[in-house]
Amino acid sequence: MAVVAPNATEIRGLIRKAKRWDVIFVSLGIACLGIGLLTFATLFLDMLIDGWSRLNPEFFTQFPSRRAGQAGILSAWVGTTLVMLVTAFFAVPLGIGAGVYLEEYAPKNWVTDIIEINITNLAGVPSIVYGLLALGLFVYTFGLGQSILTAGLTLALLILPVVIVATREAIRGIPGIIREGAYALGATKLQTVKDHIVPYSTPGILTGVIIGMSRAIGETAPIITIGALTFIAFLPPSPISDVPPFVNFEWLKAPFTVMPIQMFNWTSRPEAAFQHNAAAAGFILVLMTLLMNGLAIWLRYRLRKNIKW
Repeated sequence: MAVVAPNATEIRGLIRKAKRWDVIFVSLGIACLGIGLLTFATLFLDMLIDGWSRLNPEFFTQFPSRRAGQAGILSAWVGTTLVMLVTAFFAVPLGIGAGVYLEEYAPKNWVTDIIEINITNLAGVPSIVYGLLALGLFVYTFGLGQSILTAGLTLALLILPVVIVATREAIRGIPGIIREGAYALGATKLQTVKDHIVPYSTPGILTGVIIGMSRAIGETAPIITIGALTFIAFLPPSPISDVPPFVNFEWLKAPFTVMPIQMFNWTSRPEAAFQHNAAAAGFILVLMTLLMNGLAIWLRYRLRKNIKW
């Protein structure tokens, strides 16, 4: 049976139809992006307007108070910073190491498949489940108490699957020719991973780490579950000591509060002044998250610029 080739008019019609669908798809994409950005900008500006009167140096240097005009976020932002340090210390090396092992060293069998499925599922588990796990494991079983260390370990468990998945995806994006070239020149498995795979995948890994940390900094449910304080008028001991070895770990055992809990405490009060405090704290928390993501974008750009394929 003979096949009739389309003439020039039919071809032009097909091209015009395809271009129309391209324009429609691009327009829908721009509209969705605009709606998302407009919604975020509206909420962000609303918090800025409501909390503008409280955004002054005293707001950062004063403790919470029952008087809205004298209340500050000193203990909250210090606690958030210390908890994030503990979270990063445990989650980042452990998550990257697990991702590298699963992608480069782990044998491909049913055991590995089960581990991969569980890691993927854990990334979607509600955060309150991690809080209940930490309450039974870290607080009661290990006796760590309601401390900064417990909070950091809890959030580390929360973001660990995210870091592992991001690490694996970044490693998968490395062309196989990189490995083949390294092996051809006599490099060992360890040398290939250490000198080629990990450096080339660092921008993608870093993106996953910052996404995980951005999620952790705004979590409230697991922190409340393990017993974070809603009102605290003192700071943990300083991590730096004036006597050798000039490092103090007592702050790991100290009670704490974080920015989301301080905001929750203020929004639960009926006075309008406390609502302004919560808006100011929310603006600062969002700004901290944006700065973290901005730092990740800058580091990713710098690292990609220095990579030579």
